[in-house]
Amino acid sequence: MKVILYSLWESNKIFIAVRLKNIYFFFNLGHNAVTAGVFMENGKPTKNAKLVEKFQKDGFLVLENALTDSQLSALNSDLSMWIEESRGNVKSYGKIMDGRPRFDLQLDTHSFDKPALRRITSPAEISQACLDVVKDNQALDLVSEIFGPNIKHWTNKINLKLPGSGTEVKFHQDFPYEPHSNEDIMTVLFFLDDVTLENGPLEVIAGSHNGPLYSLWHDGIFTGAVSAEVEAECRTKSISCVGKAGSACLMHSKLMHGSKSNKTQSARSLFIVSYTAEDAVSLTENPLPSELDGMIVRGKKTGIVRSTSYSVELPEYPQEVSFFDQQSKMKDI
Repeated sequence: MKVILYSLWESNKIFIAVRLKNIYFFFNLGHNAVTAGVFMENGKPTKNAKLVEKFQKDGFLVLENALTDSQLSALNSDLSMWIEESRGNVKSYGKIMDGRPRFDLQLDTHSFDKPALRRITSPAEISQACLDVVKDNQALDLVSEIFGPNIKHWTNKINLKLPGSGTEVKFHQDFPYEPHSNEDIMTVLFFLDDVTLENGPLEVIAGSHNGPLYSLWHDGIFTGAVSAEVEAECRTKSISCVGKAGSACLMHSKLMHGSKSNKTQSARSLFIVSYTAEDAVSLTENPLPSELDGMIVRGKKTGIVRSTSYSVELPEYPQEVSFFDQQSKMKDI
C-alpha cells in the first residue's frame, strides 16, 4: 500500500491518495492547501520568523486563511441561527455565568425586520463549532510562535455590525480591561464576512502596543474608552484591517484600536478569541466569566507565574450587558 498527500494545482484542496494493487483511491481531506502549515500574507506564503518580527514591531497583523472552509461555514451557520432567533426578542436575552445576558441587542435600532444583535458572549460554551475553533486554528499556531509553546484561552465572543445597527467601537486598549501578571495577551479576530473599508473594519495604531497604557477612567467613571483628545489623534494615524472571510487579525492586547459603524447593506461579523501565555495570571475577575477560562490550547500547564513591570488602573467589573454599554457612558462626560 502506498499513501500520497498532495494538493491540486488550481484547487488549493488537499487530497490523500491510497494505492492498492495499482488502483488509486482519492479522498478529499477538506482543508485548504494554503492553511496546511503555511502562513499566508498578501496572497503569498510567508515564513514564521518574518511574521513574528512584523507582529513585534507593529502589534498586529492580518493572516489569510486562518480558518478552513469547513470551520468558516460551521461558524456562520450557527451565527445565522442566532440572528434569526434575535428577531423575536425585544431585550437582551440568554445568560452567562454571572447572570448577565449572553445575547446583547442594540435596543435603539433593533427590530424584527432589522435585527441589531451586536454581541454574543462566550459562544464556545453553547456551540461546538466555536469551541472547535477556539481549540485549533491557524492563527493559534502563530500565537504560540509569538508567545511561546504554552498558551491558554481567556475569553471568546462574537461582535456583529448588522446593516443599519449603527454599532461602533470607541478607541481603547484591551489590556486595561484584562490586566495580567505579564503582557503576553493576544486578541484574535476571525473575519466571518469579508471586511472592507465601508463596513466598519478594525482600525489600529501600529506600534502603540509599545507605548503607554491610556486611562479608560474619566471623571471617576469607567468608560472603557480613551479621552476625546486621544481618540481624535488616533483617527489621524489609524490603519484599517481588511480581508476576506476566513482571515484573522492578530492584535496585541495593548494595541490602540477602534472601529466605525457599518455603512453597507451587508453584515460584518467577527469571532473574537483572546489567548494568553500560560504563565500570565489575571489580576482581576474575568469580565466575561466562562467555564472555558484557563483552558490549555497549546502546550501544557507549568504552574509558573511570570511577571513584568508596568502600571495600570484597574478596570471596573461590568454590570452592563457588554462593553458597548460601558462605552456609551462617554456621552455623559
